[in-house]
Amino acid sequence: MRVVIQRVNWAKVAIADKTVGQIDRGYLLLVGLKEGDELDQVRKAAAKITKMRIFEDEHGKTNLAIKEVGGKILSVSQFTLLADTKKGNRPSFTQAMRPPKSAELWAVFNQELRQAGLTVETGQFGADMQVSLENDGPFTIVLDQ
Repeated sequence: MRVVIQRVNWAKVAIADKTVGQIDRGYLLLVGLKEGDELDQVRKAAAKITKMRIFEDEHGKTNLAIKEVGGKILSVSQFTLLADTKKGNRPSFTQAMRPPKSAELWAVFNQELRQAGLTVETGQFGADMQVSLENDGPFTIVLDQ
């Protein structure tokens, strides 16, 4: 499982010019599931993200978790995070988990974040989406679970 965590001032995802998910301050999560991922990886990643301290405190130190700043999450499924680019010029996506299992695990991931007390907006699994954001910092972390 690979999650790109972007600290944002705002983010939104649209499908055919219609906004389907939108947040103010928080995290934009780009979520890629790979073949072999199970519930354990999904739950660990969600727990790690809820506790990650990447918001600044009053001293300018990245010492606060998302709940401490009232942040929200926009979660977008993105199988292309698992691209293999070692050979040739066309990426291979054979490591990416196939639906419907990937859709189910992404839904569990989002539910775990909600159960931790976070507001979670989402894109739509498998859709052609347009993602807009204002990266704060910029502050971007890649979490491999």
